[in-house]
Amino acid sequence: MSRSLRRFSIHLMLEGGHVQVVEFRRLEDFQSWYGGVLAPAAPEAFVTVPLGDLEGEYLVVRAGSVIGIRVEPEFGASQE
Repeated sequence: MSRSLRRFSIHLMLEGGHVQVVEFRRLEDFQSWYGGVLAPAAPEAFVTVPLGDLEGEYLVVRAGSVIGIRVEPEFGASQE
């Protein structure tokens, strides 16, 4: 049985030890969000972090509070 890529879990490590997990269907979607929202923001600026597939579901954090990011691909079994 082969594996197929389902999505990417993005673990945002925040100041104070909190870890928030968000999901993106494609790595390019995460890269677009990171490059367009998080990276160019001033450290004290608030940014929105999409939490799931539902439109309008998000978390608001200060850009400077994100101290680490872990990208984890998630695989599912494909039936052949």
